[in-house]
Amino acid sequence: MSKGKLAKFAEMAENPLVVECPMAARMQEEFPLRGKWHAEFFHNQNPIVLELGCGRGEYTVGLGKQMPEKNFIGVDIKGARMWTGAKEALQTGMKNVGFLRTNIEFIQRFFCPNEVSEIWLTFSDPQMKKVTKRLTSTYFLERYRQFLQDGGFVHLKTDSNFLFTYTEELLKANGIEAEFKTRNLYGSSASGDGLGEEAASIQTYYESMWRARGIDIKYLCFRLRQGTPLVEPEVEIPLDEYRSYSREKRSGCERHV
Repeated sequence: MSKGKLAKFAEMAENPLVVECPMAARMQEEFPLRGKWHAEFFHNQNPIVLELGCGRGEYTVGLGKQMPEKNFIGVDIKGARMWTGAKEALQTGMKNVGFLRTNIEFIQRFFCPNEVSEIWLTFSDPQMKKVTKRLTSTYFLERYRQFLQDGGFVHLKTDSNFLFTYTEELLKANGIEAEFKTRNLYGSSASGDGLGEEAASIQTYYESMWRARGIDIKYLCFRLRQGTPLVEPEVEIPLDEYRSYSREKRSGCERHV
């Protein structure tokens, strides 16, 4: 491991906005902040919003600045990337932003029922080869149901036509109506709508790369309700024809205070 990464991990360990639990698969006891994020981490009762696969944390920090009436938690396993957003949030004195370093497949172990009000999925790896790794698959949506408030929003913002189409088909197969969707977020079809404007208000580094290549940004928002088990769509979806930038780089519990 490079000296630069080691230095970043050392800073993460001292950052009070960061909670690290990289070995979630081996957890034997209940996560200490589960059900206590409001009282013990944010010290308020404002709604909690997750960004899963937050990368550098640009969206987590950006949304936190725009909406101080909500709490935001960026989740990712890549600590060296998350360091960027965590450092900015700390240096600017943000009180409504935190970061959780762990594997997303175990996300239900960190929050109790109804503890989270919204989920953002920003430029997730489309995982075209394995459905259970897609963050909008039934595998993950059933996990989100374990802690997301009934009818809570799930936001998907992506460059991937494959992931967007797959999610559209999944909603259709389960009778779920999208609250808002567009295949060109920065086109005229998204203007004038609150959800569309919110999604377009922050542009990440990689997002600017997609747009520079002429790739439209897609956005879809839906409410995830409790109910019968969800089913996967039985359709063939064309694979993305381009290679996304750095896809392969994306993707004991303790709280540092």
